[in-house]
Amino acid sequence: MKNILISGSNSRFAKILKKKFNSKNIFYTNRKQLDILNPKSIEKKIKQIKPKIFIHIAALSRPMKLHDTDVSKSIDLNIIGTSNVVKLCMKYKIKLIYFSTNYVYPGTKGNYKETDALLPFNNYAWSKLGGECAVQMYTNSLILRLCVTEKPFIHKYAFKDSITSFMFVEDLVKNFKKIINQKGILNIGGEKASIYQFAKKSGAKVIPILSKKNKNFPRDSSMNINKFKKLI
Repeated sequence: MKNILISGSNSRFAKILKKKFNSKNIFYTNRKQLDILNPKSIEKKIKQIKPKIFIHIAALSRPMKLHDTDVSKSIDLNIIGTSNVVKLCMKYKIKLIYFSTNYVYPGTKGNYKETDALLPFNNYAWSKLGGECAVQMYTNSLILRLCVTEKPFIHKYAFKDSITSFMFVEDLVKNFKKIINQKGILNIGGEKASIYQFAKKSGAKVIPILSKKNKNFPRDSSMNINKFKKLI
């Protein structure tokens, strides 16, 4: 199996991924081991591991308000850090897999295809799209536009009027090996439903609320996941 280098080992996603996607050829790294803001740190680890695939998970995500209150940090980690990773993957001819978000779509009509126009809904999504821009310039890459969440559903409340394509991280992890050899852009998520419907199907006890007063949630950010379904 090819050596695989993964950034962001302390992230929620990586901790779950590690349980199923793990072998002596897969190397998970935290910020001390690989600092995406330090190109020398990235290059040192690449020379040590000699990976054929770099899975870039390290990013600033929650809480969402951080991307409004600390814009500089958001830019550094999600745009500049990703750009550093891209340039070194190009230098060493390493396949790059980048974790993005379904929030890069406008969030108005739903059922977004990978080829649809983009218009991020909030600063978090803008920062992830900024990373996408760098990745798009490198042909040996795969952008995953994710709509995933932890299991069980962690919130006490769920929007009944906000439509999305949620799937649990665990369900993606089961099929992760089936997608890593792809290139281009891939929407990753589940079937279209309101957040409340998704939470109830999972057995979670949640209270339905409206999202109209919450500026951080689009009305319909659901994605067309036909490409993903064919792969799994």
